[in-house]
Amino acid sequence: MAGRAVKLASWTSVALAASGFYLYNNKYLDPNDFGAVRVGRAVATTAAISYDYLTSLRHVPYGSEEYLQLRSEVHLRSARRLCELCCANRGTFIKVGQHLGALDYLLPTEYTSTLKVLHSQAPQSSMQEVRQVIREDLGKEIHDLFVSFDDTPLGAASLAQVHKAVLRDGRTVAVKVQHPKVQAQSSKDILLMEVLVLAVKQLFPEFEFMWLVEEAKKNLPLELDFLNEGRNAEKVAQMLKHFDFLKVPQIDWELSTKRVLLMEFVDGGQVNDRGYMERNKIDINEVSRHLGKLYSEMIFVNGFVHCDPHPGNVLVRKQPGTGQAEIVLLDHGLYQVLTEEFRLNYCHLWQSLIWTDMKNVQKYSRCLGAGELYPLFACMLTARSWDSVRRGIGHSPVTTTEESEIRDHAASYLPQISQLLSHVPRQMLLIFKTNDLLRGIEAALGTRASASSFLTMSRCCIRALAVHKRKHTRSFFRKTQISFSEAFTLWQISLHEFMLSVQGLKLASWLVALLCRVFPASR
Repeated sequence: MAGRAVKLASWTSVALAASGFYLYNNKYLDPNDFGAVRVGRAVATTAAISYDYLTSLRHVPYGSEEYLQLRSEVHLRSARRLCELCCANRGTFIKVGQHLGALDYLLPTEYTSTLKVLHSQAPQSSMQEVRQVIREDLGKEIHDLFVSFDDTPLGAASLAQVHKAVLRDGRTVAVKVQHPKVQAQSSKDILLMEVLVLAVKQLFPEFEFMWLVEEAKKNLPLELDFLNEGRNAEKVAQMLKHFDFLKVPQIDWELSTKRVLLMEFVDGGQVNDRGYMERNKIDINEVSRHLGKLYSEMIFVNGFVHCDPHPGNVLVRKQPGTGQAEIVLLDHGLYQVLTEEFRLNYCHLWQSLIWTDMKNVQKYSRCLGAGELYPLFACMLTARSWDSVRRGIGHSPVTTTEESEIRDHAASYLPQISQLLSHVPRQMLLIFKTNDLLRGIEAALGTRASASSFLTMSRCCIRALAVHKRKHTRSFFRKTQISFSEAFTLWQISLHEFMLSVQGLKLASWLVALLCRVFPASR
């Protein structure tokens, strides 16, 4: 018996040693890809974060200065642990971490500022893996399809990376190639997240983060299907073809599959890069207005919304021929389709917020699932304080004090925010993410919450509501009445905008006159 045990132990040792030697020498096998390693790391990180929150704040009076300081430190430690987990497990984890990092005005700043780095720390597949995916999906080697193919990717994201290449017919294209292991790992990763979120909920019942898992479960399969991304690109290009400032790269369907997407190559600077715009003499205010028009049209009029407008996916350049500012919209994997009921309620709510109709702000916030938390809901949507919402969000710009106040409140009201996010319609979750990404761009450009952006939104709301009313009436007289009312209201908004510009000019002329009096020209 002892001899058999020694023999078994010897053979086991040899097998383990051989396996270890093979894994060490095989550069294509990564221990991070093994399920046990990924699960163990995720469980350990979740346990460490939970233990930190349970023990660090236990004996400190809630709301005291010491409590707030300690809570901020725990937030930061936890955010760093979470970021390390995302970087190590990659793929789906990075995607979810990027989503959290985009929620600037909904999560504590310790989390959002820490997780933002995930946009620049996405994994990169080797050229061996890129060739493998192209060979499997297109049935040919890279050198058979392209005259040239850049080994260094233009950019790497959580699910894929993009390479610049030249086809045999001379066209320069962008080739988006999915990371080979993401597809197989994604469903397991989501299941793991679901189990961990349920476990955390047992410890902290006030925190509701199942919405995050549900969104990943619904959206990831769509984002991993590049044919779906190509269809989205063509749909939005057709839908917004009346905007001459928008460029959506054309798809080459002959060389596109679920894991490889070939599209027209379009160059440009990131939409938040003020330096690029100044060097290329691109009007920053014009870019901001175009972006506002684009997303207002998508949200309020069409109900088909590009939900990943982080700067790497929105480029800007001078339009060939005209020299005007042109917005290039990339990465069409994630879109939100709004139901008509949701879209119309959302239109009514924004109209009420813009025109300070507090009775209807409450009414339509409730229609969108906010319940008694409608003041918090309005603040989350506008990224303004409740005082600013009641005074009118278009009456005064966002101050640094107000912005820091909003971020502090995000930490203080985290249980209420998570409760609200679990009750609003699922469509609202990506809208929140989109709003926050757009605000980040506006803040970088210095055009945050300008009066013209609110007027653009209001125009789109009026048009959308008028179209709905006309569609649901058969009376020619009533349709004419609706069209007249729509035209008159739009004219009022244009007049209001004109008056604002005149006031701006008057103010400028008064300032010039005052300066001339204070500093008269020498004779």
